[in-house]
Amino acid sequence: MLSNKKTLFVTLHTFSLTGGIEKACRSFAKVLKDFLSEEKIGSYQMFSMYDEQADLKYVDQIAFQGFRGSKFSFAFQTLKSGLDADVIVLSHIHLLIFAWLIKKIKPHKRIILLAHGIEIWTKLSHWKTTFIRNQVEILAVSNFTAKKIEEVHQVSPSKIKVLNNCLDPFFKVPLTLEKQKKLMDRYQLTASHKVLFTLNRLSSAEQYKGYDRVIEALAALPENVHYLLAGKADAEESQRLKDLIAEKGLKERVILTGFIADEEIIDHYLLADVFVMPSKGEGFGISFIEAAACGRRSITGDKDGSTDAILNGSLGQSVNPNDKAALKTAILKEVDLIYNKKELQEKCLWTFGFEGYKQKMSEVLVGD
Repeated sequence: MLSNKKTLFVTLHTFSLTGGIEKACRSFAKVLKDFLSEEKIGSYQMFSMYDEQADLKYVDQIAFQGFRGSKFSFAFQTLKSGLDADVIVLSHIHLLIFAWLIKKIKPHKRIILLAHGIEIWTKLSHWKTTFIRNQVEILAVSNFTAKKIEEVHQVSPSKIKVLNNCLDPFFKVPLTLEKQKKLMDRYQLTASHKVLFTLNRLSSAEQYKGYDRVIEALAALPENVHYLLAGKADAEESQRLKDLIAEKGLKERVILTGFIADEEIIDHYLLADVFVMPSKGEGFGISFIEAAACGRRSITGDKDGSTDAILNGSLGQSVNPNDKAALKTAILKEVDLIYNKKELQEKCLWTFGFEGYKQKMSEVLVGD
């Protein structure tokens, strides 16, 4: 039990970015906040290298410290507090050096590494590999990531536990699952249109997400199929996508929404007939479970951790992201598929809801 012990959670970004790793960190922070109020842990601290402020829904103000990119201060405080903590939880493999230094001084510290995906799928330096094999407990977000760690780093399966990501504890699950007229009007869509939807950061450094392959597939799909591609894009990626859309003659059928405010994200999921992201590099894919929580199935890639997020086919289907014909076939099937959206939503909430995640984390962290 950790009821009288101290936990240190160390992160890079948590509140200043909105990617999957950051979402996972926010959920874990809320777990620690709840555990403290439930007296399952004695105390906790959360350090973020790059954040300035925290969202206090997720973390107690007194527990949080953001270092605004000051690496020296972050390193000093992490080592100082880490030596005093009983359990150190690392949000990213890049933070492993701090655990290595702490263990050199106090070998009996418990180290837990959250392993998300692509950041840990490739070869590491020798000291990192040796350290995680022998000194670290690994929490992998998917079975795919766990297998990658076993295969690439020769880590014993006994050192790895799989704990899927969850819905954000403050995700506002919709009660009605119908398309919202205000968005249909905004995007000039009618009931006859079939809508594909992707929500993701559009980065020139992350072209494995597959939204460009969706655009290519769209050219061979019926005219009433439109594609809503949402997310903030960097300048290079924005131009690449605009050029691709023009080349395929799809200016009237692809809508680049740009950044979507939090209060409108759920309505965008509801606007979709299917969420599509045939990625090659998802450690898990929180967007897929958000779509399912809105009663929408997903099309994912079959070469990463996203199969966990669709429950191996219960919440969507996987395709080879390199197979254009397979992607086209999957889209044609999904946009016309009749299914019980409420049942799909309930299955998602039962499997990926925050309370279930918290209980599983309690078993790992506290021993309940």
